[in-house]
Order: sequence, then C-alpha cells, then structure tokens
Amino acid sequence: MLKNNILALTLVLILSACASEKPVLSGVDGSAIPPAFAHFPDIPFPADAFIDLDETRALGSGDNWIGSLVYTTPFNASSIFDFYVSEMPKLNWVEVATVRAKISHMTYIRGNRALQILIEIDNGDSSVVTITAIPNTSGVSK
Repeated sequence: MLKNNILALTLVLILSACASEKPVLSGVDGSAIPPAFAHFPDIPFPADAFIDLDETRALGSGDNWIGSLVYTTPFNASSIFDFYVSEMPKLNWVEVATVRAKISHMTYIRGNRALQILIEIDNGDSSVVTITAIPNTSGVSK
C-alpha cells in the first residue's frame, strides 16, 4: 500500500510540474514572443511591447490576418521607426513608402497583402504603434 501511495504521489508531482510550465513561443530570430503577439508571426515586434486589446481589431491569424493591431512600447518613435526599417525586410516585406515625422507612416507589401505602420509618440520616450494589414489589390506583389 505504501508503494502505491508513493507511486501516486510521484505521478501527481510529475503531472503538476508539467502543467505549470508555460510553452515558450519564439520568433524568427529565436527570441520569445508574448502570447498576445503569437497570432501575428509575419510582423516583428520590439521587446517589451504590450498589445492594446481595447484598440486592436484583427481577424484571422498567421500570414493571413487583416485589421489593425495597436501596441505600446517603451522605446521612442525614432527607435521604433529604425527597428521596422531594419526588421521588415528580414520577413520579406518590401518597403513602398516611409515618412518620418511626428506621426511616422510606413507602407510595406508582401504577396497579396499590404501593411501600414503608424508610429506615434506616447509620453516622452514611449510610442504607440498601429499596424494595419489589408489585402494588396494593387496588382503589385513582391
């Protein structure tokens, strides 16, 4: 009977240890992705970004989502602009136009989708980023 109790206790401990571990999602470069961003693997996100679920309106997931995704980041708008200039080509997005200003605008295309990125100053050194994905009906694809 003692043997059965020890076996049962061991199984409970093993199962509870497995249940408490959270899966780690990883991005293109192997870095961890917060679960809220996991539905958008075709977009790079800076570290310490927080999705604004009240403002986000997105349908679908993976490489086929459409809508607007809004997040905040503790980095200034200039750093976020530079981040996207550097990171978007790594995911095969082709730059169509960029405007660096008080509210920066960036437009990219990839296949049958177009992406607009708006970067706004939030409070001093932080930023609010709105990414809008729509079908690319221009006939131009890369």
